[in-house]
Amino acid sequence: MSVMVARKKVVRKWEKLPGRNTFCCDGRIMMARQKGIFYLTLFLILGTCALFFAFECRYLAVQLSPAIPVFAAVLFLFAMATLLRTSFSDPGVIPRALPDEAAFIEMEIEATNGTVPQGQRPPPRIKNFQINNQIVKLKYCYTCKIFRPPRASHCSICDNCVERFDHHCPWVGNCVGKRNYRYFYLFILSLSLLTIYIFTFNIVYVALSSDTAGLGLFPGCSQSLTLLTVLEVLICFFTLWSVVGLTGFHTFLVALNQTTNEDIKGSWTGKNRVQNPYSHGNIVKNCCEVLCGPLPPSVLDRRGILQQEESTAQEESCPRGPSAQEPTVAQGPGGQAEESSAQQKDGSVPVPSLSNTEMPEEKQLTSGELPVPSQDTGQAEH
Repeated sequence: MSVMVARKKVVRKWEKLPGRNTFCCDGRIMMARQKGIFYLTLFLILGTCALFFAFECRYLAVQLSPAIPVFAAVLFLFAMATLLRTSFSDPGVIPRALPDEAAFIEMEIEATNGTVPQGQRPPPRIKNFQINNQIVKLKYCYTCKIFRPPRASHCSICDNCVERFDHHCPWVGNCVGKRNYRYFYLFILSLSLLTIYIFTFNIVYVALSSDTAGLGLFPGCSQSLTLLTVLEVLICFFTLWSVVGLTGFHTFLVALNQTTNEDIKGSWTGKNRVQNPYSHGNIVKNCCEVLCGPLPPSVLDRRGILQQEESTAQEESCPRGPSAQEPTVAQGPGGQAEESSAQQKDGSVPVPSLSNTEMPEEKQLTSGELPVPSQDTGQAEH
């Protein structure tokens, strides 16, 4: 006789999320699939800082001050912490509409726009929303089947709608949005300071070693050490132009409470000269809102549990001997043995059990039904 046994398999919600993201550590880490440039970023930062701490810092700590490597270590740790926080977090992905929600939105759109004749282009799916006495248009996303919130946009690389979408940064391996923009800004700011710091003290190191040795080498230094210093100077020099410039650009955006996506599209500086409804008109207030405002929680619930039942058939052997056909005997309250009630196979009402004195032994042995163990309540299980 085969019995169907139901087993529950625990599935996390991140395993079923659409889009082109990758997840690690059971959904705790969320990144884009294209992570090659992110690894290059880690290699450049770790490699340059390792050379600086291994060689120049030892000489500068002795010749100038031991605070030089300490301050460099603080900048390095802060830059790495903000980089990993930006890369491994949810940027503010908006969940896609469920099938029922998408069907309801489609019905609303059809009821609003009416029937479009064949061959004509349907009107754009747009809703008007008022913010600070100014009309803002909410666009419909055909992929996520939702009307995107204000300042949200669909990332074509991650294939997700991101709230307050700024841009997709391959250097950090993730989108930059509402939930990780402040960490991205702090990362490029600390990286700029770290790059300037290492570049400056590399120049100081070369100048001091040139004065002490006359050949650009201090005692105990090898020619390869000088080549490594030159390599550090070149990396820092070319990094300065991009990182420091990027930091200045985002400082300008933070002061205006504006995103990179809005700046590229000219949302508030175009021909219409529409004012930015999100700006407070004050640089300090804008900076406080972007960098110090409350951080919204993730709406994905990546580690939420989805339970799926799987039914498996297992074979169980049923003994056919006389002992298997004997009913289970339970001791009654009066000291006599009583049989537990059993449910008939054809669904009929079970017959009350008889004691051994009421049913002959031959009748019990020739019974064609298998007895069911007695329940605690003494009633048949329906």
